[in-house]
Amino acid sequence: MVSLVFLLGVEEERYLKEAREKMVELIKSRGIKDERVISAMLKVPRHLFVDKSQWGSAYDDRPLPIGFGQTISQPYIVALMTESLEIKKGEKVLEIGTGSGYQSAILAELTDKVYSVEIIEELGKRADRVLKSLGYRVRIKIGDGYNGWEEYAPFDAIIVTCAPDHVPPPLIQQLKIGGRMVIPVGPPGLYQTLWLIKKEKEDKLIYKNLGDVLFVPLVRR
Repeated sequence: MVSLVFLLGVEEERYLKEAREKMVELIKSRGIKDERVISAMLKVPRHLFVDKSQWGSAYDDRPLPIGFGQTISQPYIVALMTESLEIKKGEKVLEIGTGSGYQSAILAELTDKVYSVEIIEELGKRADRVLKSLGYRVRIKIGDGYNGWEEYAPFDAIIVTCAPDHVPPPLIQQLKIGGRMVIPVGPPGLYQTLWLIKKEKEDKLIYKNLGDVLFVPLVRR
């Protein structure tokens, strides 16, 4: 006889898979077109990066709390930021603000060189455990993301998932010529501007406004 627990588990997995597929259809309807990003969003189980009490909301297109005053970003914004970076296989990517680890997993579907900095030790360790359990190899450092990760610079792409009130100079310095950075910039508690920055030369940056967003502020030490 098949156990009730097993049947409930099967139904739960089916529900979560269908919810993930609906989430992806929604972000596609909002203009996300990159097939590699769409494939990553379909594959990565967002519910495993939040508390089980939130599994029923895990695939809603909205941020969710993960503790310590931090959130897991809205899926559409995750897809938009990732797509904007145009990450190629083998490129080296730096993430500022590991948080839950969900964005790290999406990046790890696109390249095997993902580096992430998280200032809150408990979050960094939790994200590391979840990522490893899913087979993702992401290097995580506990530290101040404002300073980037000079040891592994330069980077082809940098993604910042928390909002400073200005673009940190160390991140510009650690970006390769031809590199791209996506970063929300603005005051805490108010809408920020999401910028795509392309480094054409050491002294030439091209800025593209991707719209208004609302991120948690960059925490400094």
